[in-house]
Amino acid sequence: MPEKFSWSHLGSTQFGVWPLLLFALSSAAYVYAARRYEGWSRARTANWFAAVAIALVATQSVIGVYDMNLFADHMIQHLLLIMVAGPLFAAAAPLDLIRHSSPRLDRWCESTLGAIFLSPVFAFGLYAVFIPLTHLTGLFNAMLEHMWLHHLEQFLFLVFGYLFFRHVLGNEKGTTLHPGLGLVYVMAAVPVDTVSGLSLVMTKANPFPAYNVMHPMWASSIISDIHLGGAIMWIGGDFLMLAWLAPIVVRWLKFEARNTKIIDAELDRLGL
Repeated sequence: MPEKFSWSHLGSTQFGVWPLLLFALSSAAYVYAARRYEGWSRARTANWFAAVAIALVATQSVIGVYDMNLFADHMIQHLLLIMVAGPLFAAAAPLDLIRHSSPRLDRWCESTLGAIFLSPVFAFGLYAVFIPLTHLTGLFNAMLEHMWLHHLEQFLFLVFGYLFFRHVLGNEKGTTLHPGLGLVYVMAAVPVDTVSGLSLVMTKANPFPAYNVMHPMWASSIISDIHLGGAIMWIGGDFLMLAWLAPIVVRWLKFEARNTKIIDAELDRLGL
C-alpha cells in the first residue's frame, strides 16, 4: 500500500525493468530505422520520443505509484496513454519505418487481412469496445488482482490509441481517410468515453470488489473515488478527443488547398 499522498510525493517514481527495457529497445530500433530511411522527418522522431516520455510519466512517475489503489489516478493514466501518447506514436509513423525495413511485413500490410487490421473501421471498433470493456466489466477488477493483466492493459492503451489516431492524423502510408470523414470519425468516438464516464459517475455501489482491499484508508471513499474517476474519463476524455479536431481541420485546409491548385492547373491547361 503506498504512503498517504501529499504534494511532496509529486516527484515519486516506480521504475519497472520491463517497461524501461521495452521503451529503450523500441526507441533504439526506431532511431536505427529512421537513419536508414532517406529524408525521414525529424519531427516524426521528436513525436516518438515525446510519446515515450508521456508513457513513462503515465506509468513510472507518481501516477504509476498510485494507479492500482486510486481509480481517479488510474483514469489519468488511461487518458495519458490512449489520448496523448497514442496519438504522438501515430504522429511518429513507426509503421512506415517497419514497412520500409521489412518487405515481408509490407506485403502483409497490403494483403486483405492487413488491410482489415489497419482499417479505420477496425481501429474504431477496437476503441469502442476496449474502453467500456476495461472499465465497466469485471475485467477491471481482474486487472487489480493480477499485475500482468494491468501491464497488458497499459500496453493495449498505447496500441489501440495508436491504431485509432493514425487515421485521424493521416501521415502514415495507407491512411486515406478524407479529413472531413476524420472529423466524423473522432466525433463518433466521443460518446464512448462520455457514456462510460457517466456510467461510473452514476454508480451507487462499488463495482470493483478488489478495491475493498487495495483502496487506501487515507483516501476518500471508494465510491467518491470512482465517481471522480468517471468524471475525469467523461470530461477529460471528451476534451482531449475534441482537441484532436484541430490538426484534422489543418489537414483538411491543406487538402483543399492542394486540390484547388490541381484543379486550377487543369483548367489552365484546358484554357478555361
